[in-house]
Amino acid sequence: MCNIKNTDESTRRPGAESLDTAIIRRVPSTPNDLTAVLANTPLLSSLSQSEVQLLAQRTVKKTFHTGELLFSEGEPCNGLNIIAAGKVRIFKTSVSGREQVLGVEKPGESIAEIPVFDGGPYPASAMAVEDTEIAFISRRDFQAYCMEHPEVALKVLAVVGARLRRLVAIIEELSFTTIRQRLISSLVRLAQSDGKRTGRGVEFLLPCTHQELANQLGTVRELISRNLTRLQAEGLLEVDSRQIVIKDLKGLTEILEVAP
Repeated sequence: MCNIKNTDESTRRPGAESLDTAIIRRVPSTPNDLTAVLANTPLLSSLSQSEVQLLAQRTVKKTFHTGELLFSEGEPCNGLNIIAAGKVRIFKTSVSGREQVLGVEKPGESIAEIPVFDGGPYPASAMAVEDTEIAFISRRDFQAYCMEHPEVALKVLAVVGARLRRLVAIIEELSFTTIRQRLISSLVRLAQSDGKRTGRGVEFLLPCTHQELANQLGTVRELISRNLTRLQAEGLLEVDSRQIVIKDLKGLTEILEVAP
C-alpha cells in the first residue's frame, strides 16, 4: 500500500482528518477491481459493463482506518464516495458535542450525493466504523457522467428519496416517542433480524456499544443502561453487557402497540 502524506501530517490528530486533509491512502488497484466495485453498486446497476469500465477509469480507491473521518460537516464536497468494503457512520454533532447517528452505510452504498450536485457543503460527517475502502469519483467527473447517462441521475434521485424518508422517520421517532419506546423498538427490530430462538428466549448480540446505541436513539448512555435495567427488572429481557435475551418478545411488542 502506497501512503501519500501531507507535509503537516505530524500536527494532525489521529482520527480527526477529513478526505481533503487526511493521510490519503491510495490502494493500488486494477481497473477490474474498481469495475467490480462499481458494478455491485445499486446506484450504477443500470449501466453496461463497458460503461462501468469507463467510469472505473475515473475512480480512485482510498482506505480509512477505524475511527477516521472521511469528511466533516460543513466541509466543501469534492466528490462521490462509494463504500467498497467496511462500514461508515453518518452523524451530526451538536455544539455541546452530543452525537446523533443518521445511519450506518454498508458496501455498495453511496454517501452524501446531494452536495455533489448542489455545490453545498457536506450536511453531516462520515466516519469509518471499521477499516474501510472507498471508491472515490470527483464531483466534476460524476456530474459529467450523469449528463452522459441520465438514468444514473434518476437512480441518485431514488437513493436520495429513500434517505429522505429515513431521515423523516428519525425525526418523527425523536419527536413523538420516549427513550423507552425507541429502545424497545430497536430491540424488537434486532430480535426479528438477528435473533436466535433458544430455551431462554430470543438471543442476540447488540451490534454496538451502549454509547453508540444512545447516539442512534438520540439520548445518553446512562438512560440506555437505566432503561435496559428497568426492562430486565420487569422480566421482559436479560442483559449481559451486549448480550441480550428477550424473554417476552410479545410483551415488548405490545408495549409499542399501546404507546400513545
